[in-house]
Amino acid sequence: MKAAWVCFLLGAAACAARAEPVPITWGATGRFQLTSSVLPGKFVEVCGKLARGESVRWAYASPTPLDFNIHYHRGPHVVYPEKRDATARARGTLVTPLAQDFCWMWTHRGSAAATLTVSLKRSRR
Repeated sequence: MKAAWVCFLLGAAACAARAEPVPITWGATGRFQLTSSVLPGKFVEVCGKLARGESVRWAYASPTPLDFNIHYHRGPHVVYPEKRDATARARGTLVTPLAQDFCWMWTHRGSAAATLTVSLKRSRR
C-alpha cells in the first residue's frame, strides 16, 4: 500500500522508470561504475551490448545480501552465465560467448532499502 501511495505522489511514469534497466555507459578506460539504492522487493539491472570474446571483470558490494545474476536472452529463453542467491559481495569475470546484450541484475528480498555499489571493467581479448 505504501508503494502505491508513493507511485501516486510521484506519478506513474516515475515509478515505471525505476524498473527500467540502466544502460551501461563505458568510460574512456573501459569502466562502468554505479551506486544505487535497491528498494525492498525491487531490483537494479544494468545492461549493455558486448562483442563476442570481450572480457568483463565485475564486482559488487552491499551491506545487505541480494540475489544476483548475469543474463542474456536467446529467443524465448534466458541464459544465466552467473547466478548467486543472497550474497552481499562478489566478483568475477564474464567472457562473452557471443555478441549480445548482457545484463547484471540484483534483486532485494529484504525489508529495508540497501545500497549497492557496482564496478565493471571490460577488455577485448
